[in-house]
Amino acid sequence: MSTEKNTEITVSPDGLPSNDDKNIATITHLGGIVFSFFPAFIVWVLKKDDNEYIASQAKEALNFQISVLLAQFIAGILALILIGFLFMFIIWLLNIVLCIIAAISTSKGETYRYPFTLRLIN
Repeated sequence: MSTEKNTEITVSPDGLPSNDDKNIATITHLGGIVFSFFPAFIVWVLKKDDNEYIASQAKEALNFQISVLLAQFIAGILALILIGFLFMFIIWLLNIVLCIIAAISTSKGETYRYPFTLRLIN
């Protein structure tokens, strides 16, 4: 009885991501707006060995959402001196805008790298 895991990486003949790959990557980026790092974490864990494009975009989204969480935490501490409320709003707005830009890029089959991101997961 064999317990080998199938680790084929899905790549189209022309090297571009398929429509399904683009859709999954787009939803992964958009999911961060509402569900924080959970969609990116789930997709990354499930697809990291199967699909290079989806794995890289899920990892990018995961790193960004972790960075957003850390920034929100620091802004929460700074809220004690009232400046943090402004930072919370700016971070929230940047999260929405950058996730939408990432989703548009991945819907075209491009790779997207978030600015202002700590690359914690390699």
